[in-house]
Amino acid sequence: MSSPKNASLQIRAVASADIPHLVSLNCAAYPDLIQDEVVWTEPQLRSHLVVFPEGQLVAEAEGRHVGAISSLILHRDIDPLAPHTWLGVTDNGYFVRHDAGGDTRKATVEALPKIIDYFQSRGYTFTTIADLLQKKKEDLMPPVPKGSGYYLVEINYGLAEFGYWMGHFLFSLFIIFIILSISRIVIMAWLAWKEVKKTKAFSFGAITDFHAVSIIVPAYNEEVNAVASLRNLLKTDYPNYDIIFVDDGSKDNTYEKVKAAFEHDARVKVFTKPNGGKASALNFGIEHSNAQFVICIDADTKLKHDAVSQLMKHFLVSQPGVDKEMIGAVAGNVKVGNEVNMLTKWQTIEYISSQNFDRKAFSYLNAITVVPGAIGAFRKDAIEDAGGFTTDTLAEDCDLTIRILRTGYIVANEPNAIALTEAPESMRMFIKQRFRWSFGVMQTFWKHRDALFNQKYRWLGWIAMPNILIYQYIIPSVIPLADLFMFIGLITGNAEKIVLYYFLFILVDLFVAIVAFRFENEKISRLIWLIPQRLIYRWLMWFVLYKAVRRAFKGELQNWGVLKRTGHVKELEVTMVKSPG
Repeated sequence: MSSPKNASLQIRAVASADIPHLVSLNCAAYPDLIQDEVVWTEPQLRSHLVVFPEGQLVAEAEGRHVGAISSLILHRDIDPLAPHTWLGVTDNGYFVRHDAGGDTRKATVEALPKIIDYFQSRGYTFTTIADLLQKKKEDLMPPVPKGSGYYLVEINYGLAEFGYWMGHFLFSLFIIFIILSISRIVIMAWLAWKEVKKTKAFSFGAITDFHAVSIIVPAYNEEVNAVASLRNLLKTDYPNYDIIFVDDGSKDNTYEKVKAAFEHDARVKVFTKPNGGKASALNFGIEHSNAQFVICIDADTKLKHDAVSQLMKHFLVSQPGVDKEMIGAVAGNVKVGNEVNMLTKWQTIEYISSQNFDRKAFSYLNAITVVPGAIGAFRKDAIEDAGGFTTDTLAEDCDLTIRILRTGYIVANEPNAIALTEAPESMRMFIKQRFRWSFGVMQTFWKHRDALFNQKYRWLGWIAMPNILIYQYIIPSVIPLADLFMFIGLITGNAEKIVLYYFLFILVDLFVAIVAFRFENEKISRLIWLIPQRLIYRWLMWFVLYKAVRRAFKGELQNWGVLKRTGHVKELEVTMVKSPG
């Protein structure tokens, strides 16, 4: 804005910490104008000062020699956006307005339109320095010649622009993923609550017709756990069962130990076969079963004495609104049975607050995607209709479950069918196990990708499959970027926003974890490790995902992925029952 006479002096106001509503003004005049010190009265001050956002003031010399104005106190409240504070500008001067600063430039954005309207209505014109000097913009800001330092400037500019847009992109990504994660947690909590409420509203009657069931136990190098696990199975309260143990070409003494321990027990059938993978071992056991139903468990697993009965009631007892003949599979409730160190304690939290909790939620929609290998019951006809266990994925349990859903069967959940499994106790074994799971589920998702958003498969296509894609692969894949952005934000002035969003996420996550533990009557005190578990697990699972994706791109396959067993799974309190016959 211009009225071509003389130059102006800039004064910056600093709010007084001692006297409220007062502003202390300090101005250092241009050195060549300093001759003496002049102290203005308030009327003089009002005629020579213009107040701007955050206390910026402009003093006009009006052709006089002005010295330094120091320690001058303005005895009135100042509203930087009120027009009356701008009346001191005369027709014979210039004033300079600086950006008010701040993170968002909010004060500048709010004040500028008012300032422009105010002065334009009084005949002032706004111009550029170039026009005022009758120069071209290029004269005042000539381009950098392509000589020494040109490309360095260009690189610097490019990096600055890249950093600017990348910062905005990462922040947006961070917010989107936080919103998606919180939304998922809330939705899953609501669905799980609905499922628990539905379950409590119905009480299964007693089983009156105990159909035969075969318990299939595939094993590979399980000499540490196999015998103890089979002895545990013999304590079941379900009266009509047999156990089919299948050694899949173990390199240790698994077969010999099991054979010696149970060769005189008619309830236990022990087989061995050439190594072909877990799926082939399960199919082998199913083929040697004469029962209409089968229960598949891992060789390191111990069941609660009533687990088999809890699973079988879904097939044998009528439920309102459910055709029991359409129950194709029932998922049991897997818990960690060897809490011996920090890693296994973290896995306990994961099993309860993630895996089992999610299974409750998806059960309400008939969209369970994994009947766990540690404990799952199946109608034999459903397995046959779905094509049996296949060897083209490492997640044979996930693959079969999805195929059973696609054939129209119901996959139920039974939280009271408790199984204790041996969780990996070392980081090496943990990574090995989770790699097998991650790679196998990735294979399964790709195999069934046609079900994604396919109305034919209802909630499987619209909820369960997108859940796998977004929350098991897409979001975990950007964990390093999200954490890097969070760290950069914390040290560059965005801590308030980032901490707020992240704190909200942790708060919601903790609330849902508490709900999950309450659902299963677990001690809330065990959640003391939740926050470190969540933070460290994120990076561990990212590493697992990286290995799985790398393996997928290389086109390599994977075998059983044998884990080193310790046999630390605790014994369950059981009620002894007399063997039939």
